[in-house]
Amino acid sequence: MSTKTVLITGASTGFGRDTAETLAHAGHHVFATMRDIKGKNHMHAEALLGSARSGKLHLEVLELDVTSDASVDQAINSIIKTAGRIDVLVNNAGIASAGVSEAFTPGQLQSLFDVNVIGVHRVTRAVLPTLRKQKDGLVINIGSILGRVTFPFFGLYGASKFALEALTESYRYELSQLGVDVVLVQPSAYPTPMYSNVLQPADSARAAGYGPVGEIPGAMFQHFMKVFQSADAPNPHDVARTILALVDAPKGGRAIRAIVGAPFGSDAVNTQTAPVQAQVVAGLGLGHLDKAAA
Repeated sequence: MSTKTVLITGASTGFGRDTAETLAHAGHHVFATMRDIKGKNHMHAEALLGSARSGKLHLEVLELDVTSDASVDQAINSIIKTAGRIDVLVNNAGIASAGVSEAFTPGQLQSLFDVNVIGVHRVTRAVLPTLRKQKDGLVINIGSILGRVTFPFFGLYGASKFALEALTESYRYELSQLGVDVVLVQPSAYPTPMYSNVLQPADSARAAGYGPVGEIPGAMFQHFMKVFQSADAPNPHDVARTILALVDAPKGGRAIRAIVGAPFGSDAVNTQTAPVQAQVVAGLGLGHLDKAAA
């Protein structure tokens, strides 16, 4: 295994932090990024640095806010200056939402997409010149099974993940001849801090107008919390293990999608849509983009 320089967004807690530590323990040089490392995320940043020191890991913590061009550019320039290259980008930063769709304000939806979709594009766009110059690199986007199937009351979050499906697939085609792999990890529901910080509708009056139906999101959420606290709760480390396997896999040998956890039918959607998508691209005369260049 060759040592790779890895940039991870949203590494303060959950999948991001676990992935940062997992990849560093595997010998990779990891730059774990998060916003507000001197404020809200100060304790998380210190914990990661403490983990790095105690384990003698090649793990560094940087400020990076995926909603800010300046913050993204500054972080990437710092990594290039320190490490000389970036081999892997893990777009992990994200916001979850749950509730009656109508009760979310346009501003809330805008904030959701700014992190989950525009933020991914912003960071990817900033890293790609380096990867293209190297003619080598890997972009791993953290999506969701809700980018393939829809749960009622999770539709706005799902919409952002449906968008990430298209973004990932298009980037994969466009970069396939330039030495850069682009893949998508589709986690199911796991006990991470993302669920405890889930975005809820700001317009409670709209939600109240749904009567008993408006009470369903709370009941669903309570069910998930019980599952997460049970003895057979899903292990969020599954995601970090999947990401490590993708990082260590050979170029061109990675499947575009990797489901982690209970699929809820998303595996069937992946299987059934793959040949259709291949036919579409072939019909456009672009079938050569469906495979990585030798």
